[in-house]
Amino acid sequence: MELISGLPEDLARDCLIRVSYQQFSTVASVCKNWKEEVESPEFRRQRRRTGSSQKLLVMVQALFDPDNKPGSGSSKRLSNPVYRLSVFEPATGNWSELPSPPGLESGLPMFCRVASVGSELILLGGLDPNTWKASDSVLIYNFVTAKWRRGAHMPGGPRMLFACVSDSSDSRRTVFVAGGHDEEKNALRSALAYDVAEDRWMSLPDMAAERDECTAVFCQGRLLVVGGYRTETQGVFERSAEAFDVATWQWGPVVEEFLDSATCPRNSTDGGDVDGRVIMCCGEEIQARQGDTWQKLGRVPVEIRNVAYVGSLDGVAVVIGSNGHGEAHESFVFDLKSCNWRKVESPDKFRGHVQTGCVLEI
Repeated sequence: MELISGLPEDLARDCLIRVSYQQFSTVASVCKNWKEEVESPEFRRQRRRTGSSQKLLVMVQALFDPDNKPGSGSSKRLSNPVYRLSVFEPATGNWSELPSPPGLESGLPMFCRVASVGSELILLGGLDPNTWKASDSVLIYNFVTAKWRRGAHMPGGPRMLFACVSDSSDSRRTVFVAGGHDEEKNALRSALAYDVAEDRWMSLPDMAAERDECTAVFCQGRLLVVGGYRTETQGVFERSAEAFDVATWQWGPVVEEFLDSATCPRNSTDGGDVDGRVIMCCGEEIQARQGDTWQKLGRVPVEIRNVAYVGSLDGVAVVIGSNGHGEAHESFVFDLKSCNWRKVESPDKFRGHVQTGCVLEI
């Protein structure tokens, strides 16, 4: 059966790969052939080769009501922020919102984590916003079908404030989880790998150190876990990092002074390029680490005193933060080559606090 009646196969496929990701679920519902086409790895590879793929930032972001910000005079207050999944497309400046997972229409779990693999978004763990009970759940959103499904629960019981990152290459569609703490607030050395296609968890060898509230990036075939703190020094962050080589399935030696200062490393991301850089906002600066040294790239815009999130893709870093507690969050794009900033306009509903996020290419 022809993909499009009367058109050669190559030309028909060329039409489909130019469709926006927002229309994938509609395309997939037309017929079996179209559904198989948009779900195939070759379809994704062709979109990348032809420049038709779309890079997105998917964020766990709080709802923002400008009438309820500090100093507004409003008596209305939410006891806890309500988080949902927002999507920002830097190439177009478009903002949108994903449908909530079933049963979480009133808000996402606090401190949940997200990662991307292929055309799927994986949401892991967090605290139930009503009961504050820790979860080990895994929820997966497929951008092609626009539907959620449940994945296998994280083994070892609920963990909180863990690092989470993915290796979304076509050969390894894997999400890594490392560190965090258990229900007794004991910092963890354990790490896990989740094969999304097989819906299967695997244990990694333990890290050399306990790492609560650490962060992770994936670059050049390695899972890099940065910072965090131990049980006996709760809240006192360390400067060290250690890397797991996926090819050898082994941890390398601990780099004791990976960070220039002992700080929470949550505002870190990989550089989104082949150079293996790590990008980080520290204080008033945006910095990059390549090799063994950190280099200052520029100053964070004065509108952002508190950086909430940093994500990088296609040679730019997206930095989101606010001028103070409860204030509207501003979004800026930093060109990693020219080192110039560009402010991003965002609707009021997308100016809430960003808890975490990930980059997704469709």
